[in-house]
Amino acid sequence: MCCNTQCWLIAGSVIGGLLAILGGILIPVGDKIIGDKINKEAVIEDGTIAYETWVKTRSPVYRQFWIYHVLNPQDILNGSKPELLQKGPYTYLVRYLPKENITQNSNNTVSFVLPNSAVFQPHMSVGSEDDNFTVLNLAVAAAPSLYSSIPTLINGFIKASNSSLFQVRSVKELLWGYRDPLLVAIPNFLIKDKTTGVFYPYNGTGDGVFNVYNGKDDIKKVAIIDGYKGNRTLSYWNDTYCDMINGTDGTSFPPFVHNRKTLYFFSSEICRAIYGNFEKEHVLKGIPVHRFVLPREALASPIDNPDNHCYCTDVELSRNCTAAGLLDLAACQGGKPIFLSLPHYLYASDFILDSVSGLSPSVEEHETYLDVEPVTGFTLQFAKRLQVNVMFKPTKKIDVLSNLRSEFVFPVLWLNETATVDDDTAKMFRGTVTNPMELLLIMQIVLLCLGIVVFLACSITLCVRSSKKSK
Repeated sequence: MCCNTQCWLIAGSVIGGLLAILGGILIPVGDKIIGDKINKEAVIEDGTIAYETWVKTRSPVYRQFWIYHVLNPQDILNGSKPELLQKGPYTYLVRYLPKENITQNSNNTVSFVLPNSAVFQPHMSVGSEDDNFTVLNLAVAAAPSLYSSIPTLINGFIKASNSSLFQVRSVKELLWGYRDPLLVAIPNFLIKDKTTGVFYPYNGTGDGVFNVYNGKDDIKKVAIIDGYKGNRTLSYWNDTYCDMINGTDGTSFPPFVHNRKTLYFFSSEICRAIYGNFEKEHVLKGIPVHRFVLPREALASPIDNPDNHCYCTDVELSRNCTAAGLLDLAACQGGKPIFLSLPHYLYASDFILDSVSGLSPSVEEHETYLDVEPVTGFTLQFAKRLQVNVMFKPTKKIDVLSNLRSEFVFPVLWLNETATVDDDTAKMFRGTVTNPMELLLIMQIVLLCLGIVVFLACSITLCVRSSKKSK
């Protein structure tokens, strides 16, 4: 009997040791299996999971707009502070068309064009896109900057067209374009296109050509942009750092994203690369994700962030490059005095926010963020929030601008482009990525812990029995 018990204890120790060893072996082996699978499926090549979701997003991408309705247009012309009231959201389905002109290149890159299209979503909007509001007259506000050498002529065209600094326009007109009376009055040799709008032209156009690494030779480079419109750098900022086309387009990143990593992404709409810093971990539809947010320092003044020195293009407006929260897009918008900011001037200098009434910045409502699944690098949820502003200033030679109280970077609208992984895709993702990883982790822990417990229990019992027997 004693021999049988001792034999069982020895066998238990051996089995426990083997289980512990197996659990330990599963850690590097399991990691390698997962790594090999991810490295294979993350390549942007026909037949992979990454390619299927890359060509055409499975989750609907919406762009919500809030329009700044001007409450006191006549008072502003006479020197009063603007009073604004946001109206929205007005929601459009965007980014639902597959990428076009997809070409796999010999240098392990893939090129494509991203088609632009927007379809109004009445059920997700507060009203019709034909709703009218008093808004900034884009043509009048931009004309003094575009034609600074002929202010007297511009003043005559404004009068002849019976235009003013503010006008009533529908949401659809403001966003996608309308034939403007001032532009019609200006001769064709100065301007041929008589249509203007914040995003005109948009529908039926395309963004690109983009050239990105497909990851076949190096998975650490997958989705990183190699070039845009045939160039590897931009030409807007006259600076090597600011003109870099850095990172991906934000929809995905190379696999195995660490929470200490800074994620870089390029947006043609803001004419620069920008970045997100890790904020927190959370669970999205049963999938653990890392949230990366656009930090305050991304749009900080060069005083606080020296890397932003090349984005300071207007020394007077920026108060000798000490102002924060604005990005001058004139160089990439054909000279139009368009400035980008976060909604409600989030993170902007106080004097910018105080120049108008009715804005109330909130980090929760107005910050930009990405929720990235860290193993695959796929972005499963994002919110890109931006505000479009137009700069104008008092000009004595233009009547409608002659009595303004000061220079303005005037808010026109803000947008939230957002998407969340849909339920079917989340289920597929859990089944192919999350659940197998969790199951493997549980197996590793169970085998390791069970093996150690059995080994120690049997070994200790053997030692005790041997000690008693020797005594």
